[in-house]
Order: sequence, then structure tokens, then C-alpha cells
Amino acid sequence: MIRMRLWQSTCLAATATILAAATASAQTTTTPTTTTPTTTAPSATTQAETTPAAAAPEAVPPGYWIDGIHLSAQLDAGVIFNPFRPSTGLNWGQLFTDHANQVQMNQLLLTANKPLDPKNPDIQWGFKLQFMYGSDARYTQFLGELNRVDPNARYQLDVVEANVLAHLPFVTAGGIDIKAGQYPTPIGYEVIDPSLNPFYSHSYIFQFGLPFKHTGVLTTAHLTPMVDFYAGLDTGTNTTFGPLGENNSAIGGIFGFGLNNLMGGNLTILGLTHLGPEQATRVLSPLGFNADGQYRAYNDIVVTYKASDALTLTTELDWVRDAYGFDNKPVNAFGVAQYGSYTLSDTVTLNARAEVFRDDNNFFVASFPGNSNYIMAQQGLPTTVYYAPPAGTAPPGGSSTYGALTLGVTYKPAVPAPVTGLLLRPEVRWDHAFTSNNPYNQNPPAYTKGTANNFTFGGDVVLTF
Repeated sequence: MIRMRLWQSTCLAATATILAAATASAQTTTTPTTTTPTTTAPSATTQAETTPAAAAPEAVPPGYWIDGIHLSAQLDAGVIFNPFRPSTGLNWGQLFTDHANQVQMNQLLLTANKPLDPKNPDIQWGFKLQFMYGSDARYTQFLGELNRVDPNARYQLDVVEANVLAHLPFVTAGGIDIKAGQYPTPIGYEVIDPSLNPFYSHSYIFQFGLPFKHTGVLTTAHLTPMVDFYAGLDTGTNTTFGPLGENNSAIGGIFGFGLNNLMGGNLTILGLTHLGPEQATRVLSPLGFNADGQYRAYNDIVVTYKASDALTLTTELDWVRDAYGFDNKPVNAFGVAQYGSYTLSDTVTLNARAEVFRDDNNFFVASFPGNSNYIMAQQGLPTTVYYAPPAGTAPPGGSSTYGALTLGVTYKPAVPAPVTGLLLRPEVRWDHAFTSNNPYNQNPPAYTKGTANNFTFGGDVVLTF
């Protein structure tokens, strides 16, 4: 109770501070002229940093501008109800919406950035700083960075982004964009920022088939108006520098392509791969294996098609493979997700997501009962992880195939200043295990109960200043 009251006081104080700062900024700054809404599919070049096709047409981002620097704050809170009332209190197989029947503040985001202008062909520079406080930070933190501030708390701190940007109009027809520092992965459809996703809950692909963040350098070469080439080097998945920031001593990298302006601007394709060792040295070294030589490949393709002014369809294909897996035996996972978004009006959008995810060795999909379990597992420290039965807490244990269907609505009502945006996103979700291990609503470590189906419903509120 004391912690809850402390959290409430902290949130109220932070919100009041944001409101005061936003009001002052609104009185002394001007907002750039709104751009003309686009009716084409989003460019693959900017897909990871702009609203996905499921959201509203492109517009000036919410927030305030001071001398070309964009300032904003965003609060996301929600609840997922599980009528099975699992004994663990967890929605198994969900990370960011893991606590069943409990309201939680997922994110309080504070952002300052100087974005690049894609229409400006000259040399440019920019930056982005983004900090998070909330329950999502338990899974998005870099290793060795803010992990020890309060490791047992549900609400933690995280540096989501800290990078510098540059556009160099050289070498290729459209020049080269460079990002250096810490940044979310450009791979995949769903992102960390909740306002850019169609749903409160996340796909299996986003949670278990992709990296979250990187520390390194990422370049995007605009070869033609239709073709982009991606290349980058980094420290790996969710890692940074130093003995505490890395779980091994090898580097990783990203490469791939983006195809834009296909079919009259209605189709984009983004195909990216991240390759590098991800296993922890402190786990493999005592077993006589070199973690630096055990590569993991994340492979993902996102195809976005704007079928009409109202209907947008997005298909995501994913394959992740780890060379070591369990006991030096490679493991694989495969996923496909289909999204549909239909805009009824300027304020109401209907969203749907259907997904199948195959975890070939019960290696990737799991739940983490403690607030520091996910970080400790990446570091290779002893911790508790709930894998799919029959693996339990000691994998491996067979294979599992999961299906999920999610239906939701995004409601964006008009709001008064200083609030710049409000999203209300109710959803219903059905998860199903096609295998017979009944992974949902189990009672570990006994694993004597469980269900093949899981039905949840709920939603979140995203408030932007």
C-alpha cells in the first residue's frame, strides 16, 4: 500500500510538472504548419519511427517546438482482465501486459528530439533523447544501464533512445542517413512507443521473435526513390558497452532493404536481419563453449498495403534461429502475423490482428514472474523463468505452436490544450496452443493444471502532451 501511494504521488507530481511545462511552452512557441495528410503506404525507411498503417494519416507529431527541437510527454496505462484468474497472477506468454487483472502504468515517456527533414536534400544533423518510467522498462532496459536502481520494483527507469542523427547528401541519389548511439530496433512492425501500435497487447513476434534495442551505428542509404539499403554494427540485442552492459564480447549487425512507392505508393516492403551472438558467456563458458561463436539471426519482413483510403493491410513474417539453443542444439521459431485496419472516421479506427507463432524447441516463449527475471536471464544469472510445459523451469521440453486473434478499436477524441493527444484502445484477445501442453494459466512449478485457450480483454489509455 505504501508503494502504491508513493507511485501515485510520483505520477501526480510528474503529470503536474509536465502540464506546467507544456503550458509555458505553448505560450512561447509556435507549431510548424501541418503537412498535407498522405494517402499512401508509409515509407519503409521511416516505418520504425512513424505511425504504422493502422493509425491515422501522417501529421505533425504531438508536443511542442522550441527553436526546431520537439518536446513531448506521454503516459500509457491499462489493464488486461483474465477470467481464468491464474494462480501466478500472470498472463503467460505476454510480457508488457503480463499482470492479470491489475491496472498498471506501462510508460511515462519524456522525449526531446531534433528530427531530420526527409524533404531537405542538404546536410542535416539531429538527435533524440527519450526516457521511460513504468512497468515496460523491466523488458526494454539495456543490460548494465539502470538495472540496479530498484531491480525489484515493477516500475523502473529506462533510456529508450539516446542518439545523434545526420543526413549526408553524398554517394547515393538520396544520400545517407546515419544514427549513432542507443536506439530501438528498426526490425519488425510493432514498436516500443505505444502510440504507434494498433493494440495495447503485443504480438508473439514482437515479444519473442525480435530484438528491442541496440547500441551502435545504423546507416540507411537511399539508393533510389524506391530502394533503401540498411547496414549497421552494434553490441547486440538489448546490450551496450562494458562488462555489465554486455553478456558476451562479440558484436552484431543489421542489414537489409526497404522498397518504397510500389504500386503507386500504396505498397512498401521492409526486410531486415540482425545477426550476432546473444548467449551469455557466464552460461556457456563453464560448459566449455564460446558464446562469441554462437550466432543468433533475427529475420523479419513487413509488407504494408494500402488497399483503399480506409483499409490498410500489413503482413509480417518472422524467423529467429539461435545456433546454441539448449545444450549446443540449434533452436528455431517462426511467426506470421496479419494486421487489418479500417478507418471509420477521423476519430475511430477498427483494428484486427491474427497470428501464428511456432516455438520449435520451447526456447523463446516464456513468462517472468519477478520484476528482474528478464534482465537476469539475458545476463546469464540464475533466475526463475516459466517456460512452456513440459519444460517448466528447466528447458528444453518439446515444441509448441501458438495462435492469437486480437480485435480492437482506437478512439481519438478531440482534447483541449495542453493535452495534444488521447488514444482509448479497448481490445479482446484469444490465445490458443495447438499442441497439447496447456501452457496458459498453469500453476508452476507443479504444472498440474493449465488451459489450451486463454481469453483476455481490456485496454489502455495513451495521453500525450
